[in-house]
Amino acid sequence: MGSGKTTVAGLFAQLGIPIYDADDRAKTLMVQDSGLRESIVSLLGSTAYLPDGSLNREALAAKVFKDPRLLQELNALVHPVVAQDSLAWAEQQTTPYSIHEAALLIQSGSALGMRAVILVQAPLLMRMDRVRLRNGWTDEQILDRLRNQWPEEDLIPYCRYRIVNDGTQSLQLQVQEIHRAILSDLGK
Repeated sequence: MGSGKTTVAGLFAQLGIPIYDADDRAKTLMVQDSGLRESIVSLLGSTAYLPDGSLNREALAAKVFKDPRLLQELNALVHPVVAQDSLAWAEQQTTPYSIHEAALLIQSGSALGMRAVILVQAPLLMRMDRVRLRNGWTDEQILDRLRNQWPEEDLIPYCRYRIVNDGTQSLQLQVQEIHRAILSDLGK
């Protein structure tokens, strides 16, 4: 969270690479997939959704980021639906490769089906500043979420490529270098 995954994904998109945004799709599927919606209401109650049918993200966050068991149960409902959606999306792509942007790619097990994983890294305080500015969250809200994510050092062994997003290196050059390496690996 706050590392710059979306910014990096946008740079790959500029190179013509399709991007699957797992977080956005999860939010959409949590509203539109009736089976998933019913499961979420069973787990978290009717306050999980607002009267207009939209996801009550504040109420969900208040519950699940304070209770690791609830978060795990919610993820167990959402991740398989997103994984299926992602596979269907990937099958429709005609480019040499595509990008699956997700904060919990490794934790969710989705990385197992990926040819390679790219880790976007940034210092913790920089990540927190970005999230505070982007979302208007308090430090407590940010830390509640970060406590439920693996630390970067635990992700490194799963990643074939790394991008440093701390302002000291050009993101565009790093993306172009990885793009060329992936195409080379694919024989393109």
